[in-house]
Amino acid sequence: MRPHVAAVYAFARHADDLADEGDQCVDERLALLDDWLTRLLAAVDGSVPTGSVDDRDLVLMAVAETIRSRDLPVQLFEDLLSAFRQDVTVHRYEHWEDLLDYCRRSANPVGRLVLRIAGHRDASLEASSDSLCSALQLTNFLQDFDIDWRRGRIYAPAEVYRSCGARESGLGGAQLSPEWREVVAEMVARTRRIFEAGRYVCDAVEGRLKLELRLTWLGGRRILDRIEWKGYDPRVNRPALGLSDSLPILWKAAQWRRLP
Repeated sequence: MRPHVAAVYAFARHADDLADEGDQCVDERLALLDDWLTRLLAAVDGSVPTGSVDDRDLVLMAVAETIRSRDLPVQLFEDLLSAFRQDVTVHRYEHWEDLLDYCRRSANPVGRLVLRIAGHRDASLEASSDSLCSALQLTNFLQDFDIDWRRGRIYAPAEVYRSCGARESGLGGAQLSPEWREVVAEMVARTRRIFEAGRYVCDAVEGRLKLELRLTWLGGRRILDRIEWKGYDPRVNRPALGLSDSLPILWKAAQWRRLP
């Protein structure tokens, strides 16, 4: 299972770099992402590179073999790349549903691919996995609030921050204003509810994957706790897990109880 997951991760990692790293202009980034998809589709159809082979070719050959051997839907990879394209062109979100749609394509395909690699083909598992992955993506947005702002991106939907009386012009200081802390608190509350919908998959799978999902679920919730403990201001110190979080997370994993 691990080589297949590694191949998927390497494919997505390179696409993420195409969208975010380097100094290419928007059109160049979009062209590179389109080419990455074209090359993937060719690899899945059995095309092999001619001449010298570089690391990117090896990634494509590995993920193509994973797609064929594990019967993975190519559409999930297309969804991923559509989200990376969106990262290049969209830096603001008007509605909460718009942000969830981005999560549907940027995060949820990864969970579905892992489930399929593990041999699961169950709609209820996929739905719960979608919730877990979306919650993790939203948590990452909250973690990287300051980093994204400096890159010109705001992942807090406008309808949410307007309802809290916050404005973009209030993001210039070293700390978040009370209005923006209210925005973060609202996003944390919504993300916690999505985490709850993602708990089922942590109980329904077996073996090592079950433990890994439970630890992931608990780790994501712990980051939300840290954001809350810091007064809902992730700009002051980026909330992240450290050694002090290990024992509480492991303890909760050991005490985990299945949902009725």
